Amino acid sequence: MDNIKIRDYIINNFKDDDEKTIKKAIEESIQEGDEVTLPGMGVFFEIIWQESTDNEKNKILTTLKNRFHNKKAN
Repeated sequence: MDNIKIRDYIINNFKDDDEKTIKKAIEESIQEGDEVTLPGMGVFFEIIWQESTDNEKNKILTTLKNRFHNKKAN
């Protein structure tokens, strides 16, 4: 499955879901820590990034930088 098909699959899988369902999917993915869900989270992040203002992008970057500096990889 190439990247475009993965993106399309993820988007189509969630296109009719409400915010509560999407939030649950995100939280369950994080709690389970299953790397199988990483492509889906990447698609979610791509959408957020594309729809963010420059100020929102800077906040995301600062949050990521701070988290990377304050946490060692497992």
